[in-house]
Amino acid sequence: MSFTFRDQTTVSLSWNELTGAIGDSATVLPVVVAVAVLTKLSLPVMLVWFGVFQVVWGLYYGVPISVEPMKAFAALVIAGTISTGELVVAGLLLAGILLVLGTTQSLEVVNQYVDDTVVRGVQLGVALVLLETGVGLGLNDPRLVAVAVGIVAVLAVVGHSRQSAFAVFVLGAAIALAETGVPTPAVPAVEAMFMLPTMTLSLQTGEAVLAQIAVTVGNAALATSVLLADYFDRDVSADQLSNSMGLMNLVAVPFGAFPMCHGSGGVAGKYAFGARTPGANLLLGAGYVLTAFLAVGVISAYPTALLGVILVLIALQLGWTGVSSTDDLAVVAAIGVVGVLVNLGLALVLGVLVQQLRARL
Repeated sequence: MSFTFRDQTTVSLSWNELTGAIGDSATVLPVVVAVAVLTKLSLPVMLVWFGVFQVVWGLYYGVPISVEPMKAFAALVIAGTISTGELVVAGLLLAGILLVLGTTQSLEVVNQYVDDTVVRGVQLGVALVLLETGVGLGLNDPRLVAVAVGIVAVLAVVGHSRQSAFAVFVLGAAIALAETGVPTPAVPAVEAMFMLPTMTLSLQTGEAVLAQIAVTVGNAALATSVLLADYFDRDVSADQLSNSMGLMNLVAVPFGAFPMCHGSGGVAGKYAFGARTPGANLLLGAGYVLTAFLAVGVISAYPTALLGVILVLIALQLGWTGVSSTDDLAVVAAIGVVGVLVNLGLALVLGVLVQQLRARL
């Protein structure tokens, strides 16, 4: 089934779009489940907002764009470095900064100083971070991972590698359902949608914004813009992405959403497993909303080891995109390694400095 949207965008609801949607969900579910367990944010409310903006930005841009949690914020709040109230303030501050950057087209200026090699390095860094996270999750149950790897291998041999993420996802869903039983429908708590009373401004808030903005500029704006051109031949500028990220967080963070961004990892996940139209966003958005009302318990019981396998598959796709599209593999690799060992934001800054020094020699 397919239809045309705005006279130029084809929206397909095919099997490939469904498997592509599953590929993107692996970059979201591990993070939001962990955040829901360790903070005051509600899993159903977060899923609803992710669902809404999957549909909004998919149709707006006309490509299977990603909507992901902001990873630096997630790492800080999961580790307890910032509180839920500080997270809300940080999300709103960053939303304002992104709107200013996008509206003034400042990222186009930044792009003059961040060449393709640096962006590819950031892509590789994100891939390595995803790989590290996936391997860590997989260690929770090596035997289950072995089963999943066997499924992936068999599908690859018979020529259906695009369906591997979906097959692993179905295996995990079956295990979770066996543990929880038939899910009971439930409406998200209304009070979970009002986060403004928890707002807390502190030094840690500012530090969190600085940590996240470097990653957002490098991965969610510049790298995603390049990837959309690579995969879908679509000219979406980093400034446009900055504006859409700022807008959705300004609207949603005060009402229970986790700070959201676009990201090359989610785009790679969609593409790697078959998505070629915004139909993947429609299917995934509907899936998130239905899950929020019907199966939050199942998601909470989902085997994290299998989510780790899916993350590894996405990381391999994204990493290959980074290294196969550059003539300067050494610099790309160096930026990627700094990103995973130290910080993606620092990797971006160091990459720019190296680029400028080389240009003057």
